[in-house]
Amino acid sequence: MRRGEFGEPRESGRMSVTRRAIVRRPSPRVAEGEVTHIDRRAMDVDLALTQYANYLTLLQRHGVELIHAPEADEHPDGIFVEDALVVVGGQAILTRPGAASRRGEIDTIRPLVESLGLPLATIEAPGTLDGGDVLCVGRHVFIGLTTRTTTAAIEQFAAIVEPLGRTVVAVDVPGCLHLKSAITALPDGSLIAVRGWVDETIFEAAGYRVHAAGEETGGDVLCLGTTVVLPADAPRTAEIIRNLGFDADPIDVGELQKIEAGVTCMSVLL
Repeated sequence: MRRGEFGEPRESGRMSVTRRAIVRRPSPRVAEGEVTHIDRRAMDVDLALTQYANYLTLLQRHGVELIHAPEADEHPDGIFVEDALVVVGGQAILTRPGAASRRGEIDTIRPLVESLGLPLATIEAPGTLDGGDVLCVGRHVFIGLTTRTTTAAIEQFAAIVEPLGRTVVAVDVPGCLHLKSAITALPDGSLIAVRGWVDETIFEAAGYRVHAAGEETGGDVLCLGTTVVLPADAPRTAEIIRNLGFDADPIDVGELQKIEAGVTCMSVLL
């Protein structure tokens, strides 16, 4: 079976550093974040901030070293650093978010990426791409065609990563905001997906096994070694993950889900 983007699964020792992650503190305006596939609901901002703090604590508990991006209080969606930055095989790619209100986030994160010394490329107009549409697994990079990501941007992305030995595959995503809302990788390189939100045969044809998530929020999971982080409102998915032999670590992100958050979009693993 294929292995994930980061190679062999690592032992999930609680205090051994597995990798680093870029994160960004939520804006005080976080409740104004963009929503596309859900109706806007009132957010308890204090509770959202608490849930975000718990998310950071969880990452640290699993040995992840946090790198804090500069605060960007003027950007309600700035918490979702993954949409602005993708890292593939050590290559950093600054995106061009599909929502015009988010384009300024790129300038706020560029200096941090430059300070890390990563080779840097940028998606240029007229293409648009959200990092939440980019799923790296094995030597494949699956990119969702969504309301946020265009064919022009996917072509640019392919030109950047194919010299690194990656194969880019475009995937239509009719059912949700981002590709990774629908499908993500498990520690062994197999995938877990929300049935009906994406064409699973595309992934199976590329050699990947696809497991069905138990809930609509169960398609977006974050792997930290052999531990799988997922939303607390996906208990059936957590049981599926445990039955596959992995640890499941649920976390409550209910308030953040009101602006279409998942557990992958609030960090960029390096």
